[in-house]
Amino acid sequence: MNRNAFWYAFIALFFSLNSFGQNHRLQIVVRDSVTGKSLEGVVAEIGSAGTDGKAGNAGVSDVRGRIFFSLPGGNYHLQVKMLGYAPLISRFNLNSDQQLDFLLSPRPVNLGEVEVASLMVNRLARDLPAPVAVVGAMKYKKLSSFTLSNVLATEPGIAMGNDGVWATNINIRGFSENRLVTLIDGNRVETATDLTASLSMIDVNDIDRVEVVKGAQSSLYGTGAMGGIVNIITKDGHFSDKSYLSGNVSSAFSSANKLFMNHADLNTGSRKWYLRLSGSYGKADDIRTPEGILPNSQFTSSNMTAKIGIKPLENHQFSVQYQHNWSTDVGIPGGDAFPGPAEATYTDIGRQLLAASYEITNPGEKLQSLKLSYFLQYIRRDVAMIPNTMTLKEIPTGYQRITPELVTPVGNHFTRGGKLQGIWKLSGNNTLTAGVDAWSRNLFTERQKFIKVEILNPAGDVVKTNNLERGETPIPESTFTSSGIFIQDETKLINEKMTLIVGGRMDLIQISNEEGHDIDYLITNGTRNDTPPNQRITFDAGSSKSISWSANAGLLYRLTEKTDMSFSFARSFRAPSLEELFKYIDLGNYVRLGNTELEPESGYSGNLGIRVWKQKFNLQADVFANRILNMIVETPGQFIYTINTGASEGTIDTLPALVNTNVSKAFLYGFDFGFQYNFYSDFVLTGTGAYVRGRDTEAGANLPQIPPLNGRLGIRYTHNRIGSAELILAGAAGQDKIAEGEKETGGYTRLDLALNSQSINIRNTNLQIFAGIENITNRSYTSHLSTNRGNISVEPGRNVYVRLILGF
Repeated sequence: MNRNAFWYAFIALFFSLNSFGQNHRLQIVVRDSVTGKSLEGVVAEIGSAGTDGKAGNAGVSDVRGRIFFSLPGGNYHLQVKMLGYAPLISRFNLNSDQQLDFLLSPRPVNLGEVEVASLMVNRLARDLPAPVAVVGAMKYKKLSSFTLSNVLATEPGIAMGNDGVWATNINIRGFSENRLVTLIDGNRVETATDLTASLSMIDVNDIDRVEVVKGAQSSLYGTGAMGGIVNIITKDGHFSDKSYLSGNVSSAFSSANKLFMNHADLNTGSRKWYLRLSGSYGKADDIRTPEGILPNSQFTSSNMTAKIGIKPLENHQFSVQYQHNWSTDVGIPGGDAFPGPAEATYTDIGRQLLAASYEITNPGEKLQSLKLSYFLQYIRRDVAMIPNTMTLKEIPTGYQRITPELVTPVGNHFTRGGKLQGIWKLSGNNTLTAGVDAWSRNLFTERQKFIKVEILNPAGDVVKTNNLERGETPIPESTFTSSGIFIQDETKLINEKMTLIVGGRMDLIQISNEEGHDIDYLITNGTRNDTPPNQRITFDAGSSKSISWSANAGLLYRLTEKTDMSFSFARSFRAPSLEELFKYIDLGNYVRLGNTELEPESGYSGNLGIRVWKQKFNLQADVFANRILNMIVETPGQFIYTINTGASEGTIDTLPALVNTNVSKAFLYGFDFGFQYNFYSDFVLTGTGAYVRGRDTEAGANLPQIPPLNGRLGIRYTHNRIGSAELILAGAAGQDKIAEGEKETGGYTRLDLALNSQSINIRNTNLQIFAGIENITNRSYTSHLSTNRGNISVEPGRNVYVRLILGF
């Protein structure tokens, strides 16, 4: 070889190697196929050819519809998707800097193509045998969204109850929140109790989507998930091969309670990191109803969130987030915890969450993902209650007038937990998920009662006044710890026409408590006594352990290309909560009492469903049945106590009591359905319906808190250049199948209107407007679940709302 040939070969090899190691810049631009406008929030997933985009890089489009990647040369598979649009799949060769332009076509009918994360492995909703409802961020923008529950209640099988406008909860197929598990970004909010306002401490402006899995899911999440899972997934930042800065500012107003809500968020990041910051502030007056103003229904709320993501190594991601949601002066116009003429307010109520996770993707040939996560959560509830009652007793010297002036219960709830989870792709048709988790809840409560005792002579004149402060611990300091191991296997059979998912778990439940007393101290006219006379021991200090198990099986079979049939069956359990074990509520002549001997409830549930996923029509319909054994209810009994102080120390006595006991069996059954039908051009007909019947089969009585037959019927028109309008008729039948102590409620219908504009591009920003009218006719009606929690007898009247969102 001559010298020139040698140098030519060397230079060619150098540039070849340099080209091989060089990354090329890829810019993807996504627009609406009808309007030509840039689309923000589009997800692009890129993988090497043969990976179907399931591995590699992912990005999210900015306000100009741009997504940036830096990739080595080669052949790639690309998937571009966004909820409400038909996804696109493309294959291309990258050998230089390129720009790819895509036009996404609007899709008026949901085809189940949203990903669901609540069943441990990300899967499309249409590929899961379990009945799932997914409510995306757009729906929260379109509706007034006082709280998360208002919007969830538009889904079939989900009903809302409340103790006012702010303090809300949901009911899934007859199961109230003490038999549901709530998650925030996969982190457990320990609300498998009857505590109120669990879903109110979430900023609706921060919600990306809410996944509701209807039916028992204890095999995935352990105790409490007898009726379903509510997984609230908040908005996150994203990595990008090009540095970016984006954000949103929004402002909203609702006329029914003069609610002003303002929100702002900021997102920035690059290839190796991202940061998202957001904050909200809202203030509302008393709600207006057709019958007048509902007193003591005001609230003030705020929220701050920070999220950070870091890629320390390829295929490694470390994420940490902090959420601080706090509300003050929250009126509680109803609620079974505050009966009679009492006026109750949450003076402070809030939630703080600190969570972190570390995930490695594709660490092995079969191992797809290994993730370790940990969280700390603190919930505080401070209540001020003015009883507005007085009792008059005759005494030898005249009369004694007792006036409770103020009661201030305080609850501090600390929950911490961690999980290690792995996902193995054993074969092309088999995926295995397994892991261990543990969480613990610590409960600290206290209550002060301020009481004025006046001594009156026979003529009614006050001759002496005693001011008392009574210190109490409603529930002794206690801890609930759950440790479990779980496994779930997913197999595709018969040429992928059938999907079989089976799983199970085993849990160790440990409970401990300090000694409890019915009075801790008594202050009389400024003099404190820490050993007041006749102090009772309510619960001895102790600890206990128990083991529970659960299992589930689900089958999805594709009858045709567009039609599926699903079946699922599960065995679930619910360990008694700290409140059910240790509560002590003294109502004077009797007490409501916990029971340390309670056994876990167990349940068996089945669901049969059919789903149709056609281009212009979809349908999801299910029938279900649930059986509960060892159901915990209050039954008449006795409180046997020991006097701890005074002359009667050591004396054993009794009081009539309502005691929590495992005595009942329950059976719930029913159906729910939802459909969308694009019957003409840009018109879509929507509808939902749900019915559930609940019986206490042991007592032969109706179960409480069962929603009546209900449904919604709507028509939506979309103009691809202007926006959309939707008219909705919502209603419920009367409920006369009620439990003892409940009230019958009549049926009603309500008419709502929701409007939204298309995104209006203004240079480097876009503006979108949402507006609507709820209860257009100002109809006076009663919600069964709300009424039976307290004194609420009428729901909000006509509400005109508007929301402006500016993105940049």
